[in-house]
Amino acid sequence: MADKESSGNKKVSRRKFLVRGGLGTVGVLAVGTYLFRNPIRRAVLEKVNSMDIEYLGSTDNPMLWFELGPANEIILHSPKIEMGQGTFTGLAQMAADELEVPFQNVKVVHATTDTGNIDQFSTGGSTSISGLWQPLRELAATFREMMKLKGAEKLGVPVSEVTAVDGRVSANGKSLSYSEIAEGVTSWTIPDTPVLKNRDTYRFVGKPLPRVDLEDKVYGSPMFGLDAEMPNMVFGAVVRPSKIGAKYISATTDKAEKMPGVLKIVKEDDFVAVVAKSYIEAENAKQAIEVVWETPDNLQQEEIVAMMTVGNGNSSIIQKQGDALEGDAVVQMEFRSPIGAHAQIEPNGVVASVVGEKATIMISTQVIGITRKEVASRLGWDEEQVNVIPTYLGGGFGRRLHTPHAVQAAVMSKAVGKPVKYVFSREEEFQHDMFRPPTHHIVKGSLNEEGLLSGLEHHFVSGDVGNNSALLPNVVPTILGADVGAIRGAFIQYTAVPNFRSVYWHVDLPFATSWWRSLGLLANTFAIESFVDEMVLKAGKNAIEFRLAHIGDDVAGNRLKNVIRTAGEKSGYSEEIKADRAMGFAASVDAGTPCAHVVEVSVADNEIKVHKVTVVLDPGLAVNPDQVRAQCEGCVIMGMSAVLFEQMKVVDGSLTPTIYGPYEMALMKHAPKEIEVVLLQGKDTPGPVGEPPLGPIGAAIANAVKRLTGKRLQSMPLKLT
Repeated sequence: MADKESSGNKKVSRRKFLVRGGLGTVGVLAVGTYLFRNPIRRAVLEKVNSMDIEYLGSTDNPMLWFELGPANEIILHSPKIEMGQGTFTGLAQMAADELEVPFQNVKVVHATTDTGNIDQFSTGGSTSISGLWQPLRELAATFREMMKLKGAEKLGVPVSEVTAVDGRVSANGKSLSYSEIAEGVTSWTIPDTPVLKNRDTYRFVGKPLPRVDLEDKVYGSPMFGLDAEMPNMVFGAVVRPSKIGAKYISATTDKAEKMPGVLKIVKEDDFVAVVAKSYIEAENAKQAIEVVWETPDNLQQEEIVAMMTVGNGNSSIIQKQGDALEGDAVVQMEFRSPIGAHAQIEPNGVVASVVGEKATIMISTQVIGITRKEVASRLGWDEEQVNVIPTYLGGGFGRRLHTPHAVQAAVMSKAVGKPVKYVFSREEEFQHDMFRPPTHHIVKGSLNEEGLLSGLEHHFVSGDVGNNSALLPNVVPTILGADVGAIRGAFIQYTAVPNFRSVYWHVDLPFATSWWRSLGLLANTFAIESFVDEMVLKAGKNAIEFRLAHIGDDVAGNRLKNVIRTAGEKSGYSEEIKADRAMGFAASVDAGTPCAHVVEVSVADNEIKVHKVTVVLDPGLAVNPDQVRAQCEGCVIMGMSAVLFEQMKVVDGSLTPTIYGPYEMALMKHAPKEIEVVLLQGKDTPGPVGEPPLGPIGAAIANAVKRLTGKRLQSMPLKLT
């Protein structure tokens, strides 16, 4: 049902659920008032670090979120992308409850920029369910009340006498389905947003219902980016450099122009490309193009490590209480994390068709709105002339928050007057990733006479995560003084410590870094929680009791303590070595969601083996507990792979390796035999779940290895030799 078809007696109340605060709002409020005022800047940073990023839809155009079909089926046009995280199922549960329709009647599809209101921010940040929790339910409840109003009119009874159950409006023994009610209606009354259901009356929310996209995916029906096709499609290939920082100068294309299948060589100021009849012909011709690159001196890994050292670049105190640590009694340790690739299964791909004054883009992307904006800008058009059709993603993890290849495909399509398909090779995917930045950490602490922390400090350096990305306005880093992605997990959560601070250092890297699942959380938690465990050993305390003694008694602190206590109880946490196995503990808070891990490890032939991981998470209300558990399990496996195996290096000016295998990742044999997930639901609204469970895994493994071997591993990937 399109809003543009509605003409109610009251103003549409959807503005209440469309225009909401978020990261952008915080930035705007900060301008002029808070600039250069560090205490308030720190308060804003702490708020940004803990807040849920809500839905940032636009009311510029009519939207179409629900379609009502003739068989009483509801189609929800999702503004969020399904990339394997189970979002479609959770959204269907939320909608079905307020719509008062059977769950199986709700089908979820991706909204395109022409058919739905899209999120102007992105699909990311673990916010798809939590960000849509309020606006989607308000919309669904409003839809239901519209059905009741029109149903009562068709049944000839007052609206107060009708009920809406299972997609039907009933009164006095008569009923009409929603489809029957909508038939022939051209004018609707839109009520104010009704009161929403409470937790006790949900029929579907909170239940482990099966995924709505499962059957289709089992049978291979859904379309992913690499599957996308258009009639009369041809293929494009862009020439890319292998050296870091190489700038395109010019190209000699005589030989390529004469090769079989070549339709056109496309030369732009910033890239050169081939368009050919087939993928192979395009790739072959690409190899024949002689490109002149302006290339800086060959960088080496040692230079990157030296560059990424605390003390280099610009610093900002992001958290501060009490005094800085000084004196001989202060304990200090260093930690490092490497360059990380996304290494998602499906390489990036796009099909673009530019015909007349209209462009159609089929693409696997996490930033539909930004993709449309960038294509429109390059073509010199209005955004309404570009329709972006998103596909399912074969892995996102932040890799598809940057999709300039859509622009290149559109330029190629315009040049040849045909739809052009353009995909990354695996080598291109690795070399031109937006990498997880390497980090360096110095963590300091001191103990008082009771063996408790009297001070704790975290100093860390990182390249860009949020800064210089398409998601954040350029003014945000200037206002906040820190990268909102790099600081994730960098805050001291032990706020009962008298003196603590966290200091961020920023360094510009010579290659692109950006969003990687959990952002800075994995590296920062690895450093802080590894160091805290060292202080536990120095104090001769129990790891769990030690942590509990340093957490405040506010609401957030009590949720964290509850998670920590439960993890200790459920895992049977012990610091004894039993059967050549040791347990390790770590906890973190990310975007307001506390999480604790207990891992059980052994070591054989210097190889670390993780046998069991106990995850305790308090995401608030779990809309679909099975989906939340799956996110926890995915975070454990992805985190283990990053912590134990993955790293990119700079060798002779190039990022390497460029293929799976040499880029070592966790295999099936490395998976723990058991992952136990315990969900605590400490509030009535859902919180972020897609990234917070990634936080503690690195430190938990390192802490277990220390107890087992006596060796403190201070660099990822964790290796004993």
